[in-house]
Amino acid sequence: MKDIFAKYAPLAAEARLLLSNNRQNPFNVVIEEAISPTRAIIKGKETLLFGTNNYLGLSHSTAAKNAAIEVIKKHGVGTTGSRIANGTLSLHQNLEKTFAEAFGKKHAVVFSGGYLANLGVISGLADKNDIILLDADSHASIYDGARLSGAQVLRFRHNKPEDLERRLKLLKDHQGSILIIVEGVYSMTGNMAPLKEFVRIKKEYGAALLVDEAHSFGVYGSQGLGVAELQGVLDDVDFIVGTFSKAIGTMGGFCISNREEIELIRVTSRPYMFTVSPSPEIIGATLANLKEIQAHPEWRENIQKNAKRLNAGLRAIGFSPNENISAIIGVPVGETPRAMLFWEKLLKKGVYVNLSLPPATPDNNGLLRMSVTAPHTAEEIDQALTIFKEVKEEMEVFDI
Repeated sequence: MKDIFAKYAPLAAEARLLLSNNRQNPFNVVIEEAISPTRAIIKGKETLLFGTNNYLGLSHSTAAKNAAIEVIKKHGVGTTGSRIANGTLSLHQNLEKTFAEAFGKKHAVVFSGGYLANLGVISGLADKNDIILLDADSHASIYDGARLSGAQVLRFRHNKPEDLERRLKLLKDHQGSILIIVEGVYSMTGNMAPLKEFVRIKKEYGAALLVDEAHSFGVYGSQGLGVAELQGVLDDVDFIVGTFSKAIGTMGGFCISNREEIELIRVTSRPYMFTVSPSPEIIGATLANLKEIQAHPEWRENIQKNAKRLNAGLRAIGFSPNENISAIIGVPVGETPRAMLFWEKLLKKGVYVNLSLPPATPDNNGLLRMSVTAPHTAEEIDQALTIFKEVKEEMEVFDI
């Protein structure tokens, strides 16, 4: 009989090789102090943060901090139960009502996390008689929810409506339901979905459309509702899923819909039914930060301005970031060993970014995933660009 961890022996060997010579583990970075939304202490050094999802800087919101403190005084720090037991407070219902109204929809369901929202909604909507068509670059939570549903899962090429339509034509005789799943903005590259085309196709073929706005809620649209609002198709999307852990700066997830039947998710979705509900202070802080998002449209303008500055700056010093201007900027830096060294040198010089490695990257090469936020100053962006240039030149000198 094999040891339970025997299957991971190749992975362990690869990790030992990559982390030899006292290399920093890119997946074990510890933030010792979060000074602000854009700066933190890492390994005793003040470091610029260009690898968070804190798009509006609201993790440090004064309104959220004060709301959380007041809620704790009244409700304590936890619910100790799931939403179908003792875990529903009036706060949870208030948040659901507020979110539904913000989107101009009738129903909202709040989950304990963004991953759980996709897992719970997708597995609750589809079953073995259905087909799920998802974008090939979908987040792991979408894939996991699709697998949990028991439905037949088919992929179409990333951001290619014509490939989706080709597959739907082949499924014209399917007797069950078809659920199409895309993301508003994709977390690895910052690519934006052509939702108008996907809406046209789903209507023509009688499918349902779910859009994950995790990385676009709070960032796009006149009210910050995401790509569906930006592209004018908010009323045509059947289900919008998102998270509180990005622009809102807290934790949790949600699903918005006009379909009354979405309420059945509360008794059909195991990730909803058997997970403790979000803690009171998180709900209080989330409500406070939603109001902040609604009150400050200029923050979204600032993100776009900062994204343009960072993207143009990277191109000027010889990098090839994604062409679309987005708060998420993917910077290809070559094969895994080179990517790890580049990332480590950046960190030592005071810039933290995310390192993405195969198989999570689109072309099976290393990718530095940067994210820019509204609170970033022009000086911070320029400082990061200077350090990027220094590291690039160092590695070219040594032919790395």
